Amino acid sequence: MGKMFKSATLLIALMMCWTLAACSVNTGISSNGIAEDPANSNANSMEANASDKKTSPDEPAWKLDTTPITFDWYINFDWFTSKWGGNAVSDYITKKTGVSLNFIVPAGDAGEKLNTMMSARSLPDFITLGWYEDAVQKMINGGMVLPLNELADEYDPYFFKVADPAKLSWYTQSNGKVYGYPNASSSPADYEKYGQLFTSNQTFVVRKDLYEALGKPDMSTPEGFLGALRAAKEKFPEVDGQPLIPIGLHEFTETGNYSLDEYLQNFLAIPKQKDGKLYDRRSDPTYLKWLKVFRQANEDGLMPTDVYIDEKRLEKDEKISQGRYFAMLYQWSDFTEINQKLYQKDPNKVYIAIDGPANDAHDAPTLAGNGISGWTVTLISKNVKDKKRAIAFLSYLLSEEGNKDLYLGEKGVTYDTIDGKDQFLPGVMDLLNTDRQAFDKKYGGSYMYWMLMDTNMNLAWMTGMNAEPAKQIADWTRGKTISMSEFDNLDPDPTTKEGIAEGEQTRLWAETLPKLLMAGSDAEFDQLYSGFMNTITKDPEYGAIMAIRQAAYERNVQKLKSSLKQ
Repeated sequence: MGKMFKSATLLIALMMCWTLAACSVNTGISSNGIAEDPANSNANSMEANASDKKTSPDEPAWKLDTTPITFDWYINFDWFTSKWGGNAVSDYITKKTGVSLNFIVPAGDAGEKLNTMMSARSLPDFITLGWYEDAVQKMINGGMVLPLNELADEYDPYFFKVADPAKLSWYTQSNGKVYGYPNASSSPADYEKYGQLFTSNQTFVVRKDLYEALGKPDMSTPEGFLGALRAAKEKFPEVDGQPLIPIGLHEFTETGNYSLDEYLQNFLAIPKQKDGKLYDRRSDPTYLKWLKVFRQANEDGLMPTDVYIDEKRLEKDEKISQGRYFAMLYQWSDFTEINQKLYQKDPNKVYIAIDGPANDAHDAPTLAGNGISGWTVTLISKNVKDKKRAIAFLSYLLSEEGNKDLYLGEKGVTYDTIDGKDQFLPGVMDLLNTDRQAFDKKYGGSYMYWMLMDTNMNLAWMTGMNAEPAKQIADWTRGKTISMSEFDNLDPDPTTKEGIAEGEQTRLWAETLPKLLMAGSDAEFDQLYSGFMNTITKDPEYGAIMAIRQAAYERNVQKLKSSLKQ
């Protein structure tokens, strides 16, 4: 019942500003109330004429008006620090479309920031957040965001030409309206077409030099896993004067821990359904056996306190850059740039992917690839300053043209057609493969602005992007990556009694999980786990929650079958 994590693929971060620059021709007053210079009357007339042009389903609406405008765009991730402007890609797009962006990100708790804006009904023009977050449905139910299909009908029918019908169908609400569009989304048809090329973000990695010094132990069994962690701590108690951390995980949050929930369950190839009925993977004997392995690791001093209390993204990034983790069950895109820098200093002191925890049959992991839900969704606020320009810009960003501009930039400046393929110029590619931070600052391409990225479309432009150490990790996941789309969007509406009850159950699991790992014995573990299961199964809403999720799962299966016929 926990929320699925789609933190998907090599990304960085964004922030703030805000402007408006459409003119009022009749009054000679600009949108900010300042009187216009009469000498600008011809320009004003041109803008008016541009906005009077008719939209067409065959022509992008953004081309009808490229006067300057700045949209505020909220990104619900505190690690996003990228700015718009000052690099080749964003400057090119602003020059081309007239649109500038002012990114706003939460300084602290993302949920608190978003809830505050929702309560005040002061949402910015665009909002991007994880599709799995409760706030998505709350904004829709509260009438705070606009239906994209209605905006497109009125202002930009070209939207329907560039939007994927399967994704629109997937995100259509019961009222027939679509409020959000995903990034990093792959439909069943995409899997049929590109499946063998897909990689997963879910990995088990080790520090190469330490792992090899230990003789490359098999860490796929409980005994081998614990043995390797103990040996690493004994042989390498310190890294550059700082204590080694034998195993690293994702942050413990109010919904659980991605590493110990979805990731571990996927490595163990535990099914999400059996005979068409949803299966609570937390009850699986193999999963519980491996949670006890982590409990033993904690008892043996292999999981220091900071694994539980200070594993925020920034703190973890710092420790990874210091090479302090021996092993991590972790999302590899989060540390791609750090790993690249480690590689440049010493190719042996990088993190590499290896076979991690496995079930007794040693089945291959079933790692989550991009699902049709994607990773994030982008919505347009009811407060948007210019509906027509907003939907037109959204259409541009999700189109092939927009994706190509965002990824490659301007032809002749950052890319060209080389050997029959559009790809980065050699100097640009070299910087991307050697110094991601410098690449972002100068060029700003290759997923720096990822809000509407189409990771399938971008495969055509990724020629030459096979540099180590990222290549080894990505290649390890190929062939182990599957779609889990049918298990997305199963949770009850968070504003209903079932949704509220499920939220409480999820939080209870999040509180129980670290207690399980810190239990003094397997017997205490069993007692804590039984207490948790008894509490949730005796909840008056438990049966209703299960029924809602099962019905949603069955609808998803039919939706996905239908999408293959489109």
